[in-house]
Amino acid sequence: MTPGDACSTFLVRHAWLTLRGVVAEALVPFELSVAQFASLLLLDESPGMSVADVARKVSTARQSANEMLTGLERAGLVERRQHPSDRRSQQILLTDAGRARLGEAVPAVQAVEARLSNGFTPEELAVVNAWLTRMTAADAPPGEEITTL
Repeated sequence: MTPGDACSTFLVRHAWLTLRGVVAEALVPFELSVAQFASLLLLDESPGMSVADVARKVSTARQSANEMLTGLERAGLVERRQHPSDRRSQQILLTDAGRARLGEAVPAVQAVEARLSNGFTPEELAVVNAWLTRMTAADAPPGEEITTL
């Protein structure tokens, strides 16, 4: 591979870091980090996830996810409930305030994505999204559903 060759891995990483920075700026008025926003999205889509589930989906350590969720809990955006069938586990759920904050923040993130994808055709965006989804699914544990936030 020569320096002029495009390595998908590093292009995706660079794109993610760029997007993360721009999205982080857009989330400042909502007092949310990118990981917190992603967690609220996940919990809205799949209520009752465990800390381990959230950690896996946002690609972080369980301890880091627990600390992040504790911050969201202190802010009144999520609540923890005892799992009905596993006394050692807790379910994480959005509160009404969490759902409202997410609803306020989503348009700001969508505006960032629209701005950054300006100039791409719907067909091009569909190909990129399909490629990213398939790349993600290729390394997922068997039976795990791929979330496309």
